[in-house]
Amino acid sequence: MSRTAILYSGGLDSTVLMASELETARTKDDDGQKAFIQPIYVSSGFAWESAERQRTVEMLRTAPFAGAVEPLAHLECPVADTYPEAHWALAGTPPAYNTPDDGVYLIGRNILLLAKVSAYCAINRIGRVAVGPLAGNPFPDATPEFFAAMERALRQGLDHELRIVAPFSTLTKADVIARGGALGVPFELTLSCMSPVETQHCGRCSKCRERLQAFAEAGTTDPAPYAFRPRDVARGV
Repeated sequence: MSRTAILYSGGLDSTVLMASELETARTKDDDGQKAFIQPIYVSSGFAWESAERQRTVEMLRTAPFAGAVEPLAHLECPVADTYPEAHWALAGTPPAYNTPDDGVYLIGRNILLLAKVSAYCAINRIGRVAVGPLAGNPFPDATPEFFAAMERALRQGLDHELRIVAPFSTLTKADVIARGGALGVPFELTLSCMSPVETQHCGRCSKCRERLQAFAEAGTTDPAPYAFRPRDVARGV
């Protein structure tokens, strides 16, 4: 039986990825064994993480995940000793609504995440790590070449057979929403925001803009709660 770890944040993309991996494992199951899917949340000290962790707990108690995936593993990978103290991700001052996607780049993010999670996988005999970058991701640590290079280095450094896969790399966020809808993902429990108000989307950061525009493109309304929901999604007002 394949053992898969999923970098899970409680966000829209990683939640649909987990549902998709679960569905794929079920359709391939030919020995009657439960699929082994290990969601892993990695804390780095960013301002939005407390709300994210609350959402992950709620999500994993809900269909289609309750009883179907492993209990959430919570790892620590702090960056406060690396990033400047005033960095927006630590200070909770995220880029504004219409900031381009490349304006939210977190230097070294996937390098640190994959190193930490892969060590966990080597210790726990997990041979596959699924990550959620989408088509058009502008960051240098989300390319096929990067993931292939990290896979080679981690295999060698850990002496552990490991695959790093990005199943959604050819999909847009609207595509992911359509897939999640077909899989019964409770979108209202997902959180994709850099400045949440308790566990609500702020409606004013660029992650909220990306999410709202994707739901509009998919021809549906985001059911998640917003502290502020723009009437004009394109302009954020």
